[in-house]
Amino acid sequence: MRSDGTVLGRRFIDHPSEKDRMYRTLGRIRRSQREHGSAQTQGRWAYTKRLSTELGKKIAGAIVRYAEENHADVIVFEYLEMQGKISGKKKQKLHLWRKRDIQRRCEHQAHRKEMRISRICAWNTSRLAYDGSGAVTRDRENHSLCTFQTGKRYNCDLSASYNIGARYFIRELLKPLPATERSLLEAKVPPVKRRTSCVYADLRKLHSEMELLKAA
Repeated sequence: MRSDGTVLGRRFIDHPSEKDRMYRTLGRIRRSQREHGSAQTQGRWAYTKRLSTELGKKIAGAIVRYAEENHADVIVFEYLEMQGKISGKKKQKLHLWRKRDIQRRCEHQAHRKEMRISRICAWNTSRLAYDGSGAVTRDRENHSLCTFQTGKRYNCDLSASYNIGARYFIRELLKPLPATERSLLEAKVPPVKRRTSCVYADLRKLHSEMELLKAA
């Protein structure tokens, strides 16, 4: 993505066979816990964590390779608390642990290739539609899909990724500006004041207003 919101490329990085293997193992763990209690599942949890680690390695490598192919300067992630204990159910813990692991691995690999890592506030990136139409409604049968308030059906992760990229550029565009100029732009595009609610459409509007300001 460019600072004006132009999307140069997109790719879904997925490893379905590895995920299926891990989810099958989680299913066996649940059945074993119901029948024998949690004491006998430690070995299976360790195996599941190893599967998750391998999956994280593959995803991180694919992210950095794709960024390199597209000559990206920065890889942007949602901010995750990288320290401390993870709370919640074991499946949720495993999911968040893998997200943390992917970010760490990407950071190390990106730095070796002279790319930067940046993080933005994760609030509402998935909940708000990238086109500025408001909150989305998740599909009950297919959680990866959602419906915008306009009736448009879209992939939740793709919409969120546009919002993530947009928040990075909104921050980078506004940060170096003098306070008066920044206030003027925030008055013209009010959503950019709050980084927890701005979306891709706001980046497009902000860039247009900045171009008009330059031309004036």
